[in-house]
Amino acid sequence: MNDLVAGMKVNSEGVSSSRVYLPKGRSFTNLLEFFVANFPHIESSEWQARFTEGLVMTSDGHVLASTDPYQANIHLLYFRRLNREPEIPFEETILFQDTHILVADKPHFLPVTPSGLYLHQTLLNRLKKRTGIQTLSPIHRIDRDTAGLVVFSVNPKERAQYQNLFRDRLVKKIYEAIAPYSENLDQRLPMTYRSRIEESDHFLQMQEVNGEANSDTYIELIEKIKPWARYRLSPGSGKKHQLRCHLNALNIPIKNDQIYPVLTPYQEYDLDVSKPLQLLAKEIYFNDPITKEPRAFISQIKMI
Repeated sequence: MNDLVAGMKVNSEGVSSSRVYLPKGRSFTNLLEFFVANFPHIESSEWQARFTEGLVMTSDGHVLASTDPYQANIHLLYFRRLNREPEIPFEETILFQDTHILVADKPHFLPVTPSGLYLHQTLLNRLKKRTGIQTLSPIHRIDRDTAGLVVFSVNPKERAQYQNLFRDRLVKKIYEAIAPYSENLDQRLPMTYRSRIEESDHFLQMQEVNGEANSDTYIELIEKIKPWARYRLSPGSGKKHQLRCHLNALNIPIKNDQIYPVLTPYQEYDLDVSKPLQLLAKEIYFNDPITKEPRAFISQIKMI
């Protein structure tokens, strides 16, 4: 293997991206020239196809073109092309679009960016094809299993200002979840639940551990539909799987969760689309750093 390449963690299906470092002291006209020179066993036409299909990107998921200039001292990610990719039989909806941002309603099961088996069936690639805007880049993420709002930057020069809103916790996000109704918990709500969340032995699962809390979620009961209930969740922090982990710790795991409390192997090619995770990124609010206007968006996706 070329000594510039470092493979990233392989997922449960055995497919992952790879990572390549662009060193100083090298001169290339564009990225295609660099990849062809450093991977001579791969045809130039194959690299061109990967660029065309959005399979070469920056470490934060920004898809690159073969004609983009070579920049030293950065890492890029790339994927191999697959003969077969799971089809996601749900459509995204564009809720808002201007020259600065695009806001989409993501359906369940659809990844935001390429990962694992999903290279083409992603929200990012679908939106690029629909809009023709190749500079689209998500400024935050939600899990593949979660449906709802995702905000994209349109202009690369403005992207960092939007991303900083999330970094600095200047964005208010509200989720809704369907989970078991608990009479005991009902008497304690609304409440702020805090705990310390860390990775478990399995990379797909997070776990609560002893120690100072590093996550908090404000939980409200908004509808009883026994034996289920609808909860409004306002995360104060952004830990991986935070909402799923917190509700599971309260003995009300989210309906159709395949990770909590029991990790169930995904059937990637035979998705049971009749049982989506009942978690929705429902609302998002922030002050636009470019237009200085307040922004407010509400998902139109319905859960039972």
